[in-house]
Amino acid sequence: MGEELFVLGGALLAAGVLARSGRRIGLPTIPLFMAAGILLGPNTPGLDFVQHPEDLELLAKVGLILLLFHLGLEFSLGDLVSGGRKLLGVGAIYLLLNVGGGFLFGLSLGWGTAEALVIAGAVGISSSAIVTKLLTELRRLANPESRMILGIIVVEDIFLALYLAVLQPILGDAEGVGDYVLQSGRAFGFLLVLGATARWGSRLVGRLIDTPDDELLTVCFVGLAVLVAGLAEELGVSDAIGAFMVGLVLAESPAHERIERLVLPLRDTFAAVFFFWFGLTIDPGDAGSVAVPVIAAVVLSLVLNVVAGLLAARLQGYGPEAAANIGLTILGRGEFSLILATLAAAAGLDSRISPFVAMYVVVLAVLGPLLASRSHLLAERLPDRFFTPPLRT
Repeated sequence: MGEELFVLGGALLAAGVLARSGRRIGLPTIPLFMAAGILLGPNTPGLDFVQHPEDLELLAKVGLILLLFHLGLEFSLGDLVSGGRKLLGVGAIYLLLNVGGGFLFGLSLGWGTAEALVIAGAVGISSSAIVTKLLTELRRLANPESRMILGIIVVEDIFLALYLAVLQPILGDAEGVGDYVLQSGRAFGFLLVLGATARWGSRLVGRLIDTPDDELLTVCFVGLAVLVAGLAEELGVSDAIGAFMVGLVLAESPAHERIERLVLPLRDTFAAVFFFWFGLTIDPGDAGSVAVPVIAAVVLSLVLNVVAGLLAARLQGYGPEAAANIGLTILGRGEFSLILATLAAAAGLDSRISPFVAMYVVVLAVLGPLLASRSHLLAERLPDRFFTPPLRT
C-alpha cells in the first residue's frame, strides 16, 4: 500500500497548496482542487503523478457521500415551511428558468436526451458552498434579500434529491417505460421511507447513535451515512440520495449541532479528494471540443440568473440592489454539477460531458464572485419602475 498512500498524501498536499495560493486572490477552493487533479493526472503530459485514478475512487466516493450528508444536515423543513408560498414561488421561478433553459440548451447541443438532462441539472443548480461563502465574505448575511437567497438554495436541495431519483433510472439500465416506472417507483419509495423517518423517527435514530463521546458519535454517524448510501446504491438509487436523506433525518435529532461540528473537517478532507479525483478524469485535450458550448452555457446562466433575480425581487417587493445581489450571488456552480457529471461518466454517456462541466464550473467559480462583488454596477442599470409597485400574490 506504500504507493497508494504516497499518491493519497501527495494528492491532498498538492490540492491544499494550490487552493491556499488561490485563496490569496479570492478564488474558491473547488476549481483549484480540480485543477490540481488535472495537472497531476494521467492525461496531462509530463505530470503523471497519479497514473491510476481508480486508486482514489473509493475515498472520492466517501467524499461525495459526506458532501450530500452535510447538505441534508443543514436543511431545515421549518425554514421551508416558514418561507411560505412566496419562497416556493421564487424557488420554482429560479428552477424553471435555469433547469428548463439548461435542458433546452442541452438538446440544442445534439449530444442526446440523457445528456441534456444531466446538463440541465449541472447548469441549473447553484453551489450551496459557494453561495454561502459569498454571502459571508461579502458581509451580506444581514441583508433582507439574503434570506431569500438561502431559501432558494433550500428549494434547490429538495429538487436535487427528487431530480436524482428521476434521473437515476435514465442513467442506469432501465429498458422501456415499465422498467423506468419500476425503478423510479423504487427510488421514490426509498425517499418516502427516509422522509417519513426524518419527519417522525429522527429522535429515535438520534438516540440510537447519540453518545456523549465525540469519537463514538463520529464513528456512528459516518457509519450510518455510508451504510444507507450503500443500501441506496444496491437498490438502484443514487448513493447521493441516501446520504442526503440520512443528513435530513439527523438534522432533527438532539445531536444535530454536535454532528454538524464534527463532520465538517471530515467533509472538507474527503471532498477535496473527490474534486481532485474528478480532475484526474479530465483530459485537457478535450477542452477545445467543448469551449464554445461552455462559453454559451456561461452566458445563458448569467442571463437566466439575472432574470430570475429580477422576478424574485419584484415578487418580494425588493429594489434594484437586492435584485442584482440575488441574480449574481446564485450564479456560482460547483459540487452538484460535478456530482451529475460523475454519474453521467459512470453511466457511459457522451464523454464530452465531464470536460464541459469541469470548464463550466471553473469559469463560473472565477467569474461568479467577481460579478457578485460588483453587483452595484448592475443595480445602477436596472429601471426603478420595474420594481414598484411590488407584485401581489
